[in-house]
Amino acid sequence: MNNAELNELKQRYVASGAASPATQFADRAENALVWDADGNRIVDFAGGIGVLNIGHRHPKVVQAVKDQLDKVMHTCQTVMPYEGYVKVAEKLSQVTPVRGHAKVMLANSGAEALENAVKVARAATGKNNVICFDGGYHGRTFMTMAMNGKVAPYATDFGSMPGNVFRAPYPVPYHGVSEDEALRGLKMALKTDANPKDTAAIVLEPVLGEGGFYPAPASFLKAIREICDEHGMLMIIDEVQSGFGRTGKLFAIEHSGVEPDIITMAKSMADGMPISAVVGTDKHMDASGANSLGGTYTGSPVSCAATLAVLEVFEQENILEKSQALGDKLAKRFAQWQQDFDCVDNGRNMGAMAAIDLVTDKAKHTPDADLAGALCKKAREKGLILLSCGLYGNTIRFLMPVTIEDEILEEGLAIVEESLKELVGSKSAATA
Repeated sequence: MNNAELNELKQRYVASGAASPATQFADRAENALVWDADGNRIVDFAGGIGVLNIGHRHPKVVQAVKDQLDKVMHTCQTVMPYEGYVKVAEKLSQVTPVRGHAKVMLANSGAEALENAVKVARAATGKNNVICFDGGYHGRTFMTMAMNGKVAPYATDFGSMPGNVFRAPYPVPYHGVSEDEALRGLKMALKTDANPKDTAAIVLEPVLGEGGFYPAPASFLKAIREICDEHGMLMIIDEVQSGFGRTGKLFAIEHSGVEPDIITMAKSMADGMPISAVVGTDKHMDASGANSLGGTYTGSPVSCAATLAVLEVFEQENILEKSQALGDKLAKRFAQWQQDFDCVDNGRNMGAMAAIDLVTDKAKHTPDADLAGALCKKAREKGLILLSCGLYGNTIRFLMPVTIEDEILEEGLAIVEESLKELVGSKSAATA
């Protein structure tokens, strides 16, 4: 079927809240390229929202999935376990920087991992409250919607959210929130809303994902570690988007040297197969009763096979070094764009987790969400998938595969430049 026929089916049968606004349907893909149902070739700078750090259909992952399909597709691991689940648990325990000996539970999605991390924290501490941060994003289930630091579009239409979730400022100096102010706000929340004796955990992303790709300073993360230790609370780090090599480390928290109690992960851990994990200190992970964690499809044999293949690819193909090199290339290009365009500001990256802001006034950092939307639309028309994000909707995030070929990277970056020139012009054109 072609794009037009598929769009007609989408309009008729897919719930509007779940339907993509895009009119091109993916037919096949390879590394950083996608071909739609009409045969159009598209450069992918989105990676399924950070799921494809080693590219579409990495050959070693595809082969691992095919091999697993010839063995077992499903038993439910609580009914009859299988090798893949325990091998993934072993590998994640070895590579995840949590305190002490780590144990693992596998789930299906990032939101499910966060839900279970909160369950574990409550069981381990005997407390209920959770503190999260402005701009944070943790998922679309009811508990994770309550934890999100951004209302629209995630929680706008769904009524009351679960209680016992409190919010603190995230340090984004560019938007006027210093590290000191963020720490003051967190300590005030512990005094005014979330009594430490009733608070199970502090949950945060080491680099905001949906909130705009702003990294938390190492000193801020260390301060949170100290506050958690002081009050007997768990430190939960959400690495769903920042994990698996996006920042030049396997996990972004490694840049700080801080060891949390629990880390959640998903997205790029299986190169497109649905899986997530909660990895935490053994005494915390073992705090809840038998059969209290899990689900029918959690840790699917096929997804486990994909995860083990991804971890092999990281070891064999220098993915972390490639991530850092890609980040360096993007940082250089962002600096050039900031010179060439009055609307481009605040280029930033931690490894290949990179973004720019679009503004109407650089001096005042005034967000331009309309331009961000227009840029993504224009880029799509030119054959590039590009995503915006951020609390103010004006951030352009770059989530191309770390394995992207240089010529494809240049092709995509050139489309961004061409699109900006068509939308706003450039300084060089204005002075010519």
